[in-house]
Amino acid sequence: MKAPLRSFLGLALLTGCSDQSAKSSASSGATNAPGSNPLNAPSDYLGAIVDAKQRAVKTVDTVSLDQAIQNFSVEHGRYPKDLDELVQTKTISKLPDPPYGMKFVYEANNGTVKIEKQ
Repeated sequence: MKAPLRSFLGLALLTGCSDQSAKSSASSGATNAPGSNPLNAPSDYLGAIVDAKQRAVKTVDTVSLDQAIQNFSVEHGRYPKDLDELVQTKTISKLPDPPYGMKFVYEANNGTVKIEKQ
């Protein structure tokens, strides 16, 4: 009688633990999230570095162009017709190269620059 009772209690304990861990992992949403598998950590890390670098390059390029557009606007009382006008008036020495596979999109009516995929 003791052996079946011990087996039943052991099984109940294991079942209870597995249900709780399944619920906690399901509620945290970490089932297939990046970083959930330690074997994928190096590739997740490198992917994050590449994404961060691309975002940083986009930010630096657009900030420098936004600043040049604002300087042009202060000097000439209007926004440039296109980005080449910034170089022609020597507001900047040359246009920065957009990140690979991207292009600058300039809106002359409000003087904003965005980077979009080509």
